[in-house]
Amino acid sequence: MREKRNVIVFTFIVLLVITLVSGSYAQETEKININKASVQTLVKLKNVGPKIAERIIEFREKNGPFEKPEDIMKVKGIGPKTFELNKDLISVE
Repeated sequence: MREKRNVIVFTFIVLLVITLVSGSYAQETEKININKASVQTLVKLKNVGPKIAERIIEFREKNGPFEKPEDIMKVKGIGPKTFELNKDLISVE
């Protein structure tokens, strides 16, 4: 009887860990649409503070939507290094 209880507890713990890990993974892989994101969302990108986030918004308002993620490098303050850090975190859809 005790062995059966231990198996049930162990199974519960494994399922709990799997649920927590998959939930955090889903949050980490959600991309930021640079054509729609607010300043508060854009600052979640690596090496992007409020000033650069505002520049991204100003750029898209003046020039229209970004056509591809690489276009973010047209924004003053975002170069190849910052793009490389964020290329898997951004989308234009």
